[in-house]
Amino acid sequence: MSGNACRFCRAPLFFVLVDLGMSPPSNSFVPPERVNEAMTYYPLRVFVCDQCWLVQLPAYQTPAQTFSDYAYFSSYSTSWMEHLKRYARAACERFELARSSVVVEIASNDGGLLRLFRERGLTVLGIEPARNVAAVATAGGIPTLSEFFGEALARKLAAQGQSADLIVANNVLAHVPDLNGFVAGLHEFLKPEGVATLEFPLVAKLLERTEFDTIYHEHLSYFSLGCVRRIFEAHRLVIFDVDELPTHGGSLRIYAARSASSPPVMPSVERVIAAEQSAGLEKVGGYRGFDQRVRACKHSFMTFLLDAANSGDRVAGYGAPAKATTLLNSCGAGSELIEFTVDRNPYKQGKLIPGVRVPIKPVEAIFEFKPHYVVVFPWNIADEIVEQLSGIRAWGGRFVVPIPSVNVLA
Repeated sequence: MSGNACRFCRAPLFFVLVDLGMSPPSNSFVPPERVNEAMTYYPLRVFVCDQCWLVQLPAYQTPAQTFSDYAYFSSYSTSWMEHLKRYARAACERFELARSSVVVEIASNDGGLLRLFRERGLTVLGIEPARNVAAVATAGGIPTLSEFFGEALARKLAAQGQSADLIVANNVLAHVPDLNGFVAGLHEFLKPEGVATLEFPLVAKLLERTEFDTIYHEHLSYFSLGCVRRIFEAHRLVIFDVDELPTHGGSLRIYAARSASSPPVMPSVERVIAAEQSAGLEKVGGYRGFDQRVRACKHSFMTFLLDAANSGDRVAGYGAPAKATTLLNSCGAGSELIEFTVDRNPYKQGKLIPGVRVPIKPVEAIFEFKPHYVVVFPWNIADEIVEQLSGIRAWGGRFVVPIPSVNVLA
């Protein structure tokens, strides 16, 4: 998106869904030696295109700036890896993948999913632009190209005789500034009878559950199925089936194929689109009121933190996801209210949350400092975290889920 034009259909953008003020890039974690240095902040202002209904942020950084040194490693989430195991098993059965089949994952991260296909004897290839993450995958035996996927790369690989029976792209479409080039690349890289599956959070769930903390600069687009179908149809791809998923607060998995060879479209596709239209997602009115709900959510969280501080209760966090950067910066809540957070990812430990400068410690710090409350920032995997840290109840510690309003778990 350049200027104030939609990144898909190029229509001018006028309607603002929500304005979360200024925020630093969500994964620009601060090393201790740079704690006194200034940070760059960008507007976190979300627009809705009233022509194609793509919900979107302007891109303030280049992809190379965003993903040159990435902090997210998917294999650290137990629940996510279980999700991938179920997917790999189902995909192999449904599409009758054999040893001659080629599976390509775009934004393959540290190779967790592709390892599951390789264990079944399939040929795999990862495409992961973050070099530090790609290096981990390569060291683990997963061949990985550290490049950005798009039409140019797809054409280059196709010219080398490479193509895919199955392309997987989980939680990457939202990060792509050139949506048209990315989707065109899927068409180019698929074998004639190949299938692409993509997962992404649904904008309907973001609106319904006030999941405003999932808005950050890396997430450039927020999708309805109706919008995604228009984008895919523009590039000769048919979405023939969908799965509704609980991941990331409510997601969709789409199944797409070339128009010339697509299977019949399943009723699931029209069912989801009908629900979106009933919710008003193809009318400006369907997006009104979200900003007021966000304001109420922020007030609820700040009231909890201030009451805890006034009572002398210690508050820590679990996790340092991008969600935490948005939530804490939009509320102005720093280490005076949340002493520290913990994370299983060693890459984040010892650093500070961007902007608010909340320290990130190893998980063991929870049991050393014994806080009264632990705020679960990655609320989408709250059950996993509550189980991991159930020992905090030994000193009366309680978990807090901040979205869509503060919920102190018994």
